[in-house]
Amino acid sequence: MKIYTKNGDQGQTTLVDGSPIAKSDARLKTYGTVDELNAHVGLLTSMLDNEANLKPIVSDLRELQNWLFQLGSQLACANAEMAKKLPTIEESQITRIETWIDQWDQELPSLKNFILPGGHLAASQAHVCRTVARRAERACVSLNDLSELSLPAVAFLNRVSDYFFILSRLINHRMEVASIEWKP
Repeated sequence: MKIYTKNGDQGQTTLVDGSPIAKSDARLKTYGTVDELNAHVGLLTSMLDNEANLKPIVSDLRELQNWLFQLGSQLACANAEMAKKLPTIEESQITRIETWIDQWDQELPSLKNFILPGGHLAASQAHVCRTVARRAERACVSLNDLSELSLPAVAFLNRVSDYFFILSRLINHRMEVASIEWKP
């Protein structure tokens, strides 16, 4: 099987359900942004893989990557009946993310100022994940305005963004790198 098909050379592609769609369509932009987020999470896991005090987080990130892939497959399917057969995001996954956030927040010092992205390289990458998650969230809101989504995609991505904010702080904390405070 060849990697390239040339089917998309004219700006069209096909959704999971087989329906044709323009590459500029809101649906494609949305699941493309979720895919971009997943790639950034993969980079972050590579950065954390050899850090002993952060290694347990890698398995959580891999789980999150699977969830992002599930979300992407749902977003790539416009046929509601076919979408029911695909793995989907559920409230329990959002609750799991909230549990991670709450556990880490207890370990961290109180936040007294806004912080800027930076510090440890992996913390900076977590901030990149946070901002891409926010963009994916905005894209989901726009897609939902056009075609009502029947899954908690917006809430999920909102929580994912919060997760990466706390994770960036946790990485700096555990790596003993100071967070960069915003000083207006």
